[in-house]
Amino acid sequence: MGLTKQYLRYRADEVFGLVGTGKSNIVYIGAIPGKYCAVGACENVIIWDLRTGEKHLTLKGEKHEVTELAASSDNQHVAVGYSDGRICVFNLQSGEAVITFSGHKSAVSALAYDQTGLRLVSGGKDTDLIVWDIVNECGLYRLKGHKGLITEAAFFKHKNILVSSSKDTFVKFWDLDTQHCFKTLVEHRAEVYGFVLLRDDTRLVTGSADSELRVWDILDSAHQESPTKKPRLEVNPEGEEEELGPLHCVKVGSVFRSGRDRLVSMDTDKEQKALICHGSDRILEVFTLTSEGDLKKRLAKRQKKQRKKDGLPADSEVSVSLKLEDEISKHAAIKMSAKIVAADVVIATGSSVKVVCLFTNNTVGYSTVDLVDKKTTTSGVGVISHCSHQSDVRTLAFSSDNTALLSASSESVKVWNRASLQCIRTMSCDYALCSLFAPGDRHIILGTKSGKLQVFDIGSGSLLEDITAHSGSVWSICMAPDKRGLISGGADKQVKFWNFELVADEQNPTASKQLSLAHMRTLQMDEDVLCVRCSPDQRLLAVSLLDNTVKVFFLDTLKFFLSLYGHKLPVLCMDISADSTLLVSGSADRNIKIWGLDFGDCHKSIFAHDDSVTCVQFIAKTHLFFSGGKDNKIKEWDADKFEHIITLEGHHGQVWCLTVSPSGNVLATASHDKSLRLWQKTHEPLILQEEREMEREKEFENTLGQEGEAVVPGETNTETGLAGKKSVETVKAAERLMEAIDVYKEEKYKWSVYRLEAQSGRKISEPDPHPMMQAFNAPTPEKYVQLVLRKVKSSELEEALLVLPFQYVIELLKLLDEFITAGWDVELNCRCLFFLLRVHHGQITSCSELLTVIDHMRKATPDRLSQLRDRVGFNLAGLQFIQRDIEQSEDTVFFMDATDRFKEKKKKSKKKAILAIKT
Repeated sequence: MGLTKQYLRYRADEVFGLVGTGKSNIVYIGAIPGKYCAVGACENVIIWDLRTGEKHLTLKGEKHEVTELAASSDNQHVAVGYSDGRICVFNLQSGEAVITFSGHKSAVSALAYDQTGLRLVSGGKDTDLIVWDIVNECGLYRLKGHKGLITEAAFFKHKNILVSSSKDTFVKFWDLDTQHCFKTLVEHRAEVYGFVLLRDDTRLVTGSADSELRVWDILDSAHQESPTKKPRLEVNPEGEEEELGPLHCVKVGSVFRSGRDRLVSMDTDKEQKALICHGSDRILEVFTLTSEGDLKKRLAKRQKKQRKKDGLPADSEVSVSLKLEDEISKHAAIKMSAKIVAADVVIATGSSVKVVCLFTNNTVGYSTVDLVDKKTTTSGVGVISHCSHQSDVRTLAFSSDNTALLSASSESVKVWNRASLQCIRTMSCDYALCSLFAPGDRHIILGTKSGKLQVFDIGSGSLLEDITAHSGSVWSICMAPDKRGLISGGADKQVKFWNFELVADEQNPTASKQLSLAHMRTLQMDEDVLCVRCSPDQRLLAVSLLDNTVKVFFLDTLKFFLSLYGHKLPVLCMDISADSTLLVSGSADRNIKIWGLDFGDCHKSIFAHDDSVTCVQFIAKTHLFFSGGKDNKIKEWDADKFEHIITLEGHHGQVWCLTVSPSGNVLATASHDKSLRLWQKTHEPLILQEEREMEREKEFENTLGQEGEAVVPGETNTETGLAGKKSVETVKAAERLMEAIDVYKEEKYKWSVYRLEAQSGRKISEPDPHPMMQAFNAPTPEKYVQLVLRKVKSSELEEALLVLPFQYVIELLKLLDEFITAGWDVELNCRCLFFLLRVHHGQITSCSELLTVIDHMRKATPDRLSQLRDRVGFNLAGLQFIQRDIEQSEDTVFFMDATDRFKEKKKKSKKKAILAIKT
């Protein structure tokens, strides 16, 4: 076998240049009100310290984009929903994912905890709602009924009821005890984008695609004002009649926003003193919510005024009513610095709230709103934007020593330290399209959309010169091979040659000379110039034109040499290899072509990307090159063997530009998702056959995720379903369980043969245990099966059991009988038993083989469960006794809420300060 060429793998290194992406919401977290906020940044979640404006913590994701966040009531956890339907619960102390749920087939669009923080509800683009058990780490049930994307979901505080809204214009109320929808609000005429529950779940405010906020009263059906007049039946959206549920909704009025576009989000603080809402513009509207006590005072004041006006005695009754504006009144409309994506509010002090906003331009803004004084409504307005570009980065460049990275967008150019990823310099510029470091790495040169060449000094962070180079956009610049100048190509059909020169400052002749550009000569073309490149041997100049061709000229005489034609759309990018023998071109027709520069022949045409190819570049001193496209992917290719080496997936938007460091060890990329990414070359060898196999596995996993829901025999209710979904992990878990049952049967057979041989008087050695049993350190086959069952993730257990063939179900039920009788993991085994009985009820009842097994479990299972319940109850009572004893002896409150702990700490510090002043 001949030697194969060895490639080295590039791995994702760091993601930087992000404050927050516009795909997720923003939430306040932590025990200290208004100090920390969490926001999605591509696949990660960044927690910002709003007091210092610095990163506090980064919660690392895998590869899918964050779409939804929800903070738990204990301020210790945050739930993160991703674009692939997965949900991770992170511990804020360690920054690690402690629970992972997988149930949605598409992106998660709504997340909410219940009052105790023990349950989580998620809604997705797949129109389903799933209720998850945080403690048991599994899904409880799936609620189906909406016909559009779920926009909001929330639990009632004191009832086992769930409210959800959707783009299908409906708001639904779900009874979680019976798992069905008992009430649907059908009065909205457009998509419902959000709602809030007020006044201990007796008031509902909904926001739709118009400027109207509809306000509803939620009443118990048993305490309606006139039950005799109320019909006992309601009409649901399908036109069928349904029984009246435990709640009744009555519309009490509307509050109008000042914005005319659709509502994007709305929220209220925990104490429900303020309601914030916003559209897709820059205006954040704040409404004050009057408490019950203040409403009673206001009503008494109006009654007193009315009595005085009518001349009635003080104890007489007058008919005075409060309006909706008295409860929900518009307080302020704050104009923020950019368009708002999401906002959150938290109570700061008794009369003010803190508001944080995520903007579309990759920044976060925050301010304090005074709810009493309308003259000075906001204070402490701040924006976190120092470490990010506010628009897409369109050009990247490495310095010659690999230590600095340049990134430029439509508003600024930034220079980054590659090692620490700290921003060294930020300089305002025009809309940049191309860039490079000048020799010496002390200056940078930008080509802009306005046709200018801008020269910046990195040391002073100032613009040295602004040269009007072209009458159209400067699409490309490249360094001359002798490093004495550069070449620019623009939309004015010209290629211009510039030389570097040092010019003295006329205003300050004693100062040191500054770098400048001198125009030397011009090459006129027939079409707009999109890209220019020079061969490293100083021989050829390649120019790509709008007519889909690449023209090659001799660099010294500018005489025409070759015309490279074959692309069906314009060539957007190209590069020449270090030995000046190959030219690679990437086009809007999604193809990459590899050309020989000796005769201009096309060595290979490769269908490379699923959308336009935006950037290509060779790795230094090799024939390997990278390409990036609008399909969000970066690919590595071998120009000699015409092979695809590896696909680097990580960006969530169109890849605009890439650059390879002069050493070839680092790749930097920039995308429409506002992120800058580094890819580090490793010493790990890359085998092409394994890469292709991994790609096929990913395709298989995607097909699994697109399959329909599992069909449960005997299931007739269309409103509920299993919470989990079939995935590669559930299939592998089922395979491991089947393998364990096979090992159990094999071991039982070996030991039965050994006993028969021993009884017959033959002297034979005991059989060796199975290697898998040795790996799990299991003394018996039964223990081995129990260990394998225990290692199945709680959230994947039901789907794994559902995949098992019925013959394995029979064997597993026999084993579960032994496990429960022995008292092993009673809770887990009972959960498996009840699920299998529910799913395979018909087959189990007709199977004579299981008759004695089921009858034995019918007696053993209640006994074991009652023993477990008694033990848990005894332990709980003992712990409560110890807690009360410690609290009484040491004056300490255990399990205090984090917010209460913070308030208690402030009280103690105030007491100490007062004592210090008195003494």
